[in-house]
Amino acid sequence: MFRTEGIEMAERLRCELVSQETVYDLVYKLAEEIRASDYHPDLVVAISRGGFTPARVLCDVLGLFNLTSIRVVHYSKAAVHEQQAFVKYPLCMDVAGQRILLVDDVNDTGDTLKIARSHLESLGPTEVRIAVLHEKSCSPVRAEYVAESLDKWHWLIYPWAVVEDVGGFLLEMTPPSADSDQAADWLLNTYGLRLPEDQLSHLLSLIRKRVE
Repeated sequence: MFRTEGIEMAERLRCELVSQETVYDLVYKLAEEIRASDYHPDLVVAISRGGFTPARVLCDVLGLFNLTSIRVVHYSKAAVHEQQAFVKYPLCMDVAGQRILLVDDVNDTGDTLKIARSHLESLGPTEVRIAVLHEKSCSPVRAEYVAESLDKWHWLIYPWAVVEDVGGFLLEMTPPSADSDQAADWLLNTYGLRLPEDQLSHLLSLIRKRVE
């Protein structure tokens, strides 16, 4: 099982699948917030990897073309927290005097955004503002643009992380199961997670190929 501070994650972790449709709805909300604030970014910086899709769609909605990314290492696999976040792949370009919009999928502990903002501000931009799809109330760091605020903590699984996150959960089954019904029951009972039948079948097939 996943462990945090000696507590088995399966004993208290609950998950929510975020649909592709929901992602687009949240990005549109972010775009409206940004327009209403009269902020005009010169550069959009996605936090790799969760910020890639939101940042790209946000650029499309806002008509922005300057998009790049940085990589902040924080979570090694679903719900497993490493001791310290750090910038693994920094921004290697001149952004002095520019207005930057930093984009990620979720503001959870705030560590990622804190490290990322500090890194970008050290490069001398005019301003750095943050946009996220979800922000959890437990985070000590606040983004300027938030599509949805969450008061109750739970693990969010976005469309771009289903294989990584749910696949990681399934590999923790004891013993591992290739049976769709058994896996579905285990995910529901352990994580409160219900996957479409065809998606779960594809996922189990991928896992079998990886462990063979």
